Amino acid sequence: MPILLLSQRDVVRLLPMHDCIDAMAEALLAVAQGEVVQPLRQVVSLPHRRAALGTMPAFAETLKSMAVKVIAVFPGNRGTAYDSHQGVVLLFEAEHGTLRAIVDASEVTAIRTAAVSGLATRLLAPEGAGDLAILGAGVQAHTHLEAMLAVRKIRRVRVWSPNQESRDGFADHEGRRHGITVESVASVQSAVADADLICTVTSAREPILRGKWIAPGAHVNAVGACVRTQRELDTHAVRRARLFVDSREAALSEAGDILIPIAEGALDANHIVGELGDVLLKRVPAREVGGEITLFKSLGVAVEDLAAAHLVYTRAVDRGVGTWVDLGGERRDGE
Repeated sequence: MPILLLSQRDVVRLLPMHDCIDAMAEALLAVAQGEVVQPLRQVVSLPHRRAALGTMPAFAETLKSMAVKVIAVFPGNRGTAYDSHQGVVLLFEAEHGTLRAIVDASEVTAIRTAAVSGLATRLLAPEGAGDLAILGAGVQAHTHLEAMLAVRKIRRVRVWSPNQESRDGFADHEGRRHGITVESVASVQSAVADADLICTVTSAREPILRGKWIAPGAHVNAVGACVRTQRELDTHAVRRARLFVDSREAALSEAGDILIPIAEGALDANHIVGELGDVLLKRVPAREVGGEITLFKSLGVAVEDLAAAHLVYTRAVDRGVGTWVDLGGERRDGE
């Protein structure tokens, strides 16, 4: 049975940010409408090192497809030739359960994560927001800048990283790539001063962004911390914000930015106003009063990988992209 192999380069070619943002909107709308099945991810932590292997399955009725992402997360890859996320998305059709495609997961993860933040910014940030602070200078910093440029007219960009060489390199590369000025700054406080868009995309284990530094009316995409024992924002930052998530179930199981303040008694689960799908369905408003801070806590859920892989596969078939291989799966004679 022919299976389509799609490389990292194929994903970049077939999954432009604008289109991925729209695909994420459709996927999270389907979640809100009860058309998606996606259990919590399973994670195997490697003993004696900061690394893990995760699996993320999902089924979407609207796409008539299933997928599972198998991803190895190795933060220690920074500074090497390897992305911190290594793996594949396996895409199946949902009529007979046949495997359709094996898609590079490093690029799917990089693009779709930023695309969901782009969607959150489109829904939650003030229309005139355009002073952007990016905390972190890795893969997600690059894709998040692209996502922010896709949904808002960005007039200023500042980047912070604890590593000066990384932030300077980011500023130079992305400034030339997008034809804009990107400022490299030496502290988080100076990066976010008066910013109305903030993206935290670090591997920090302890808070780097303080609530007292966030300007009234700003929108924050908190992306980097994805386990219950780590966070990028302090408790004050979460308490003073109108909080949205991609999945309430996942957030209350995995998001240290939320779970640590809950454990401190500073807030409870009801502090989560809603999921992005609730905003898309107009079940809850993005903002209620002027000057509110909005916060999107991103974890990344399996339907996002399914939707991205499905779009890549469909376009690859239409455009003749990728490599076909025969992996079996057909019934043998006599069975």
